[in-house]
Amino acid sequence: MLIPLAILYFKPNQPDYVKPVVTYLWFAFALNLIIDVIMVFKRHFPPWTLLQSNNPYYNIHSIIRFILFSYFFINLPQPSFMTLKKGLALFSVIFILINFGFFENIFNPDHLSGNLLTVEAYLLLIYCMQFYLSELKEDSERIWTGPAFWIVTGLSIYVVINFFVFLFYVPMLNTNFTLADNIWHVHNVAFVIFCLFLAKAFYGDFRHKYSV
Repeated sequence: MLIPLAILYFKPNQPDYVKPVVTYLWFAFALNLIIDVIMVFKRHFPPWTLLQSNNPYYNIHSIIRFILFSYFFINLPQPSFMTLKKGLALFSVIFILINFGFFENIFNPDHLSGNLLTVEAYLLLIYCMQFYLSELKEDSERIWTGPAFWIVTGLSIYVVINFFVFLFYVPMLNTNFTLADNIWHVHNVAFVIFCLFLAKAFYGDFRHKYSV
């Protein structure tokens, strides 16, 4: 995440619709820093604190990521599929309330929420597909010259790769911890690719029609 954040330092003037993604990066940086600190130093923290397991912070990261990227997609100047985009955001709120109200504990120290991460990846993929469909419908030219394309493409790669990782991660933890641990490296690589695409989005020119 330091790569796109470094680009933002030198190119802080981003289009308004990119601001939710910038906000996400800062939240993600803080949460991942907490996750890494807990992984290395948790034996030094009091056992009664929320610093004994980093799993809840993956859940919080997932919720924040979906909220901010939903805001990003809804605020893109694309009139197509607006009802769908708002419906996905509403569905996610209902799902989170039901999932953590009846089925899972968001602060579960034993494992992250596979249900949450899987549904988030699926809904974000729908957002990404409607973006491309909107561009095709509007017959956009040089779609790749604007930051939106690179943000959405990076997000698409991340959620496509990780959908099945999230779907099977918790069952693998219960049956083969070593395999689950190795599979998580796939997530990490996909996240690095995602960050590189974000860096490209922030670094590029803004001559695209969305650059208002």
